[in-house]
Amino acid sequence: MADSWLFLGTYFLWILMAEHKTIAIILAAGKGTRMVSKLPKVMHPIANQPMIGHVLTATAELMPSKTFVVVGPGMSEVSSFVKPHMTVLQEQRLGTADAVKTAMPMIANIEAETVLILYGDTPLIRPGTLQKMLQARSSGAALVVLGFRPDHPSNYGRLKLNKEGYLEAIIEANEATSAELEIRLCNSGVMAVDASQLGVLLAEVGNDNTKGEYYLTDIVALARLRDMECGVVEASAEELMGVDDRVALAKAEHTWQATRRTRAMQEGVTLCDPNTVWFSSDTYIGKDVVIGPNVVFGPGVNIADNVEIRAFSHLEGVRIEEGVAIGPFARLRPGAVLKKGSVVGNFVEVKNSVLNEGSKAAHLSYIGDADVGEKANIGAGTITCNYDGFNKNRTVIGKSAFIGSNSALVAPINIGDGVVVGAGSAIEGDVPKDALALSRAKQINLPGRAKALRKKLATQKASTKNQKMSEE
Repeated sequence: MADSWLFLGTYFLWILMAEHKTIAIILAAGKGTRMVSKLPKVMHPIANQPMIGHVLTATAELMPSKTFVVVGPGMSEVSSFVKPHMTVLQEQRLGTADAVKTAMPMIANIEAETVLILYGDTPLIRPGTLQKMLQARSSGAALVVLGFRPDHPSNYGRLKLNKEGYLEAIIEANEATSAELEIRLCNSGVMAVDASQLGVLLAEVGNDNTKGEYYLTDIVALARLRDMECGVVEASAEELMGVDDRVALAKAEHTWQATRRTRAMQEGVTLCDPNTVWFSSDTYIGKDVVIGPNVVFGPGVNIADNVEIRAFSHLEGVRIEEGVAIGPFARLRPGAVLKKGSVVGNFVEVKNSVLNEGSKAAHLSYIGDADVGEKANIGAGTITCNYDGFNKNRTVIGKSAFIGSNSALVAPINIGDGVVVGAGSAIEGDVPKDALALSRAKQINLPGRAKALRKKLATQKASTKNQKMSEE
């Protein structure tokens, strides 16, 4: 019954958002000098996705009519990443109001009730929080500001409320009186503004302040002069964490990972040591999956139900089907597909290969550019020699084939169903079904020669030692 109510609530909220036409503007023109990097600040990753990607993902759940990203000169990486969303160039960085103003010509002919203004360096913002802001707009507020209460307000702008709890003004910290600095409710910068009023308010913003910039926050006081209702929605300081340097980037990563680990466990995943498991933003994990300590998920990992991933394994760009066992110390690289019931053991690397149902590579092997048949067994130390210095070539291993330990399969090659490859073989040609393939030098036993060899070597060593002593 509870699930039914949750579904209905989500459905009606979806209807509400679909009816409330919204335009999103994401400000991303900041140089990010404190990152000390050639990479634009908003392109620095959290969970292997650029920060601005997280903001776009959160915004997308609101189903905006259009989303625009404001960038600065020389930020082609951002423009390329955010496609198909359009970018707007802020030629001179004259402040947040100026940044929004540069986007106004783009939205002039788009029908919308609300313009949602966000920041590309606030990667932890949640769709539910943005939905609350749109709900507040739908309830009559001409302008809604997202606020939070940090432990140390320091340089944040303060949200000044009237006796009725409505927002009167945003006071920048460097413009605030000592009494205003005592206010704990702070400005995150995120706003939802009546689309019909935003252009009018922006036109009146001046730059008569200590920095000579055009502050977007000034539109609150301008709206109040017109008796427009201004509201506040609050979120946690953790959610609204801004990232201005690499220390803050690490804190945001830590916060994101902690949230994702909790969600994974709530959704039926066992994390043996949660703090040592690292997810990517797109990691998908089914139910009854057990993940050991120190497991890292790169981008593009999809894991079905009832999978075990043992300690110190690294996965990226892979699809894991039900009942698979992985690791410990396994590395699965992009293009790896492990089908139902297959096994990849310790110190096995798999790249761009398919291990079909029930197949096993239990230890110490490299499987690259290969197709491994059902119930095939790959012995320890086996290598598919896929690269000839110019091209990558494919290895095909048939059903129920047995590849002996320390074998080298030189691609391109086709090992038939039921083949047995003898340990220590280097196989360079195709092997037909059910054949035994051997490629070793013939073993020779020379009786007594080991004893003679040891005596010879001992004599040489003693002679060398005596010579060094005489030289000293």
